[in-house]
Amino acid sequence: MKSADSSTPPAAGPAPVDRLAALLDRFHVHAELFHTGPLCGLHVFDPAPGRAFLHVLRRGTMEVVHRGAHGLVRTALAEPTLLLFARPVHHEFHNAPVDGADFTCATLDFDGGARNPIVQSLPAMLAVPLAAVDGLAPTLDLLFAEADRVRCGSRLLAGRLFEVLLVQVLRWALDHPTQSGVDRGTLAGLSHPQLARALTALHARPAEPWPLERLAAQAGMSRSAFAAAFKHAVGTTPAAYVLDWRLGLAATRLREGRTVKQVAHELGFAEAGALSKAFRRRYGVSPRGWSGTGYASGG
Repeated sequence: MKSADSSTPPAAGPAPVDRLAALLDRFHVHAELFHTGPLCGLHVFDPAPGRAFLHVLRRGTMEVVHRGAHGLVRTALAEPTLLLFARPVHHEFHNAPVDGADFTCATLDFDGGARNPIVQSLPAMLAVPLAAVDGLAPTLDLLFAEADRVRCGSRLLAGRLFEVLLVQVLRWALDHPTQSGVDRGTLAGLSHPQLARALTALHARPAEPWPLERLAAQAGMSRSAFAAAFKHAVGTTPAAYVLDWRLGLAATRLREGRTVKQVAHELGFAEAGALSKAFRRRYGVSPRGWSGTGYASGG
């Protein structure tokens, strides 16, 4: 019997995919620092359309109260923690009346507002201990250094560092869907090793045809297994998701000033009329009506 050739390299596995690049490239987020330092007593953050919050509890203890699906939820925090409220959610910080907990906070504006697939996928509140996320310390060191001193461009740079922080937390959420509460939607699909391959291909090349057979092939699954896994993770059918992804992109591009004909061509619609019909069915307004009114700015 011939012995195995020890010099033969092992078979290469599937190439890794960047699950966030196309998503964040097409649905941008802008962060802006608005507070750094202690917060004493009660602080209330009221919801506003299109406005999200990213708070970093740097030191101290506190109780955060937010409005969940079934009423008020109270959470005690006793270690440095990141708090992400991706949707407009009423929340309150209950701190000691003197020497309250120390925070650095930013507002977030997600492109597309409530239509943003990241916003739709995240829980009302995501609380992540800073120690749980590998590689966070260098970003936080830079962020706190810029937030704590007044220098040229400090607020601008702090905002960009908050955006870096958000990407790192989303990466952690994809790798820890159970702990992050990401159990349905685009991020849940991207946390599935096989579904992620199909979703990232679709996200990167939305104008190409994406029938069920092709999506399943991208995932390395049978049609039936792919369709079942997709519906369970994402919460909708593959065909509905493809259309919704294209319409979400269409809404953003129309807001940027592109014509209906241009957007239809860029996103794989047979003609402008097909886009207009699907857009009106989805959003209750025509593409021209959308781009010319306040609809385009938020929800």
